[in-house]
Amino acid sequence: MVFNDVIEKIGMAIDAAGVVVIVTGAAIAFVITAVRLARRESDVYRRFRQQLGQTILLGLELLVAGDIVRTVAASPNLTSVAILAAIVLIRTFLSFSLEVEITGRWPWQKREITAPLDQERPACYGRPVPVAPEKRYPRSRAQGARPRVADRGIGRNV
Repeated sequence: MVFNDVIEKIGMAIDAAGVVVIVTGAAIAFVITAVRLARRESDVYRRFRQQLGQTILLGLELLVAGDIVRTVAASPNLTSVAILAAIVLIRTFLSFSLEVEITGRWPWQKREITAPLDQERPACYGRPVPVAPEKRYPRSRAQGARPRVADRGIGRNV
């Protein structure tokens, strides 16, 4: 009986950590959003939703872990495993929904490949992504300048 009590307390502690993560993360997201609104920054609502969604996802993962510990380790009977399966199914659906809402793609889809350096890149969290500057070569051959196409004997001088 002592083992089951310890496992139950561990599961409740993990559940409590999940609730604390959600409440704390939501409070932090609200404060950050209030500061951004006061500064009149752009795209505040989208960033707030992303932060809140990430917080909820992390909290849900902890809550699922707590349920798994309590159900499987403490009292693995058919009824408790069926209830756990239903809870995990519902929370997994919520996690997938939040992931799609936050990132705009399914978790198993690859991220988009960024544009070449000389093209415009999309903004990231409302801030423009810096584009790497072009390499600058010294002008004279004595200073180690990059040879022109004509100097290398390839095609016309461009």
